[in-house]
Amino acid sequence: APWALTRVKQTPLQGTHGGVKGRTKNVRGAFKVQGSSVARLKGKRLVLVDDVWTTGATVNACGHTLLAAGAAQVAAVTFARVVRPAQLDL
Repeated sequence: APWALTRVKQTPLQGTHGGVKGRTKNVRGAFKVQGSSVARLKGKRLVLVDDVWTTGATVNACGHTLLAAGAAQVAAVTFARVVRPAQLDL
């Protein structure tokens, strides 16, 4: 349902906001489910698709928006995850 979410607030690139707190604040209120889409999402199980998971702030903002609009469940799939060198166990 690519029509389900609309970005209603332009935000600076997430990379300019450092950690989880800054990125979460940056996307707070940036997404909305518009009008007739609310009825179409009610009770549905949805999957968000995102290209890169860094802190999860964007996926969380989108997921919470969809749940607040009445979706029954929201899962997420990403194609890549950012891993910092300190997180690697090599």
